[in-house]
Amino acid sequence: MSTYITGVSKGGFAGGFGSLSVPLMSLAIGPMQAAGLLLPLLIVMDVLSLRAWWGRHAAGEVKRLVPAAAVGIAIGTLTVGSLDENKVRLMLGVISLAFAAYMQFKPTVHRRPGRIWAALCGTASGFTSTLAHAGGPPVNLYLLPRGLRKEAFIATSVVTFAFINALKIGPFIWLGELTLDSLGTSALLIPVAWLGVRNGIWLQSRVNERLFYRLIILSMALIGVQLIWRGLGGSL
Repeated sequence: MSTYITGVSKGGFAGGFGSLSVPLMSLAIGPMQAAGLLLPLLIVMDVLSLRAWWGRHAAGEVKRLVPAAAVGIAIGTLTVGSLDENKVRLMLGVISLAFAAYMQFKPTVHRRPGRIWAALCGTASGFTSTLAHAGGPPVNLYLLPRGLRKEAFIATSVVTFAFINALKIGPFIWLGELTLDSLGTSALLIPVAWLGVRNGIWLQSRVNERLFYRLIILSMALIGVQLIWRGLGGSL
């Protein structure tokens, strides 16, 4: 289910869906194991999504965000590599609650952001994306005030995260979370990912997203609380 949800998000529908996947899987397996399992699928989804959205993105925005995201990925890699599983689960729970709050209250920037804001948001996106493939909120905080058309906004997000996910391949191999065994498991889920992307492309122009957003907000909050509880309990 988490793979399908991520695919729907990658297709351009209700972008908040994708950040539910790692927290949801982390209730059953280790957080970084879940992230490692999903990374190859995200890259497959990126390829499928790029075919639909390439050429409609704002190239200048991508150039601002991706280098900063690379810095965030480096910070995230060094951080998560020094923490045990319960501490990562705790951080993931906090990110989940923060994401739910972001989706509920949708903070806005009241003036058009520039390069400094792009650098901050890009770095934050790289960091949260490394821990939980949850880089969407920081990128949205930068892109939304830029006033892009809906299609350009979706396309820019798709292209940005295609680069970010590609940049995570080396760090995930270094962390030992991207292995031949995990690749084999990920390969079995490719058809589910493909179906999710196709459905996301279809849904984004046809379905009202309000109810879906509310369900995701509630799910993220509940999962976040449970992850924090497990993280604290395991570290006592």
